Amino acid sequence: MPFQLGIVMLGLSAAFGGTLVERNGPRWAMTVALLCFSSGFLLSALGAFLEQYWLIVLGYGFVGGIGLGIGYISPVSTLIKWFPDRPGMATGIAIMGFGGGALIASPWSAQMLESFGSDSSGIALAFLVHGLSYAVFMLLGVLLVRVPRSEKPVESGPRVFAGPQVSAKQALRTPQFWLLWIVLCMNVTAGIGILEKAAPMITDFFADTSTPVSVTAAAGFVALLSAANMAGRIGWSSTSDLIGRRNIYRVYLGAGALMYALIALFGDSSKPLFVLCALVILSFYGGGFATVPAYLKDLFGTYQVGAIHGRLLTAWSTAGVLGPLIVNWIADRQEEAGRHGASLYGLSFVIMIGLLVVGFVANELVRPVDPRHHVPAAKEAAHVERQQSESA
Repeated sequence: MPFQLGIVMLGLSAAFGGTLVERNGPRWAMTVALLCFSSGFLLSALGAFLEQYWLIVLGYGFVGGIGLGIGYISPVSTLIKWFPDRPGMATGIAIMGFGGGALIASPWSAQMLESFGSDSSGIALAFLVHGLSYAVFMLLGVLLVRVPRSEKPVESGPRVFAGPQVSAKQALRTPQFWLLWIVLCMNVTAGIGILEKAAPMITDFFADTSTPVSVTAAAGFVALLSAANMAGRIGWSSTSDLIGRRNIYRVYLGAGALMYALIALFGDSSKPLFVLCALVILSFYGGGFATVPAYLKDLFGTYQVGAIHGRLLTAWSTAGVLGPLIVNWIADRQEEAGRHGASLYGLSFVIMIGLLVVGFVANELVRPVDPRHHVPAAKEAAHVERQQSESA
């Protein structure tokens, strides 16, 4: 429950706090993120020490989730402005860091619980160390962050705020925003379709074969998926700078549907095929997260891209509920009907293919934003000046 609430609050705080991030600048946003995220861990430490579960839900889930959402969008929108010619690479680096944090935090947490003990006082101490450590490192980000100057650094260089600019309020009135909402939601749902039950899924697929998958091998498979998720965030998003955002989403959604079809048809007959297809799907899952801010920048400009990105992350919250619901509910119903092995997931894979096709069609319908939604140049200039003075 604390983790699920944290993901929900990530989407909601990013959606409702995005405009404040753009209005007050990245330093203000990162300060708020620091206070909420670290306070969430400290409240959880108190809850664990007092053995009050509701305090852990409040701290880690509600307060920490707010810090998670605002902390997610503030570096992304800032980096887009620093790298106007390579926005896919810039957002890929930031979001790869977000995904890669689990590779540090998970073994670190396990080691602390082994050292401190897994009783209430040991858990409380682990939460306390997390909260204080994150506060120190996030403070470095607060002190270092800057918004770039809007002038061209060289005659042939790209302007940070060149091209059409659209406010977050106006973006919600465009079909492009809602088409991208569908694209992101479908892509994330498909990724979660594998990620949600990765270990039991590969075990079930080969349970009736002569070479079943061991618990250790299943854990290794999950680790490989995490690596593919991270690699996709920087690799595919950087590729989008070369081939374009629409084309890279054609790959995510079209090739993703093909990977699901191959698993559904032949996955239980070949372990290498199953693993390869799953790794590709997870790389598309990570790439979709990392590429969408650059896609937003292409369509709506950098004027309030952080706020627009925050609102779009409600698609993530929706997919976070939809993906597990589809996979778990169908697998449970199939098991109740007496099925086992790969047949537990056949129907859910067909649904995932259908969702990816819906996302593919939505991506094909995306067109440039109508000029009537663009922000006047004077208003944009005042916004840029305010952010630069804030970060000086």
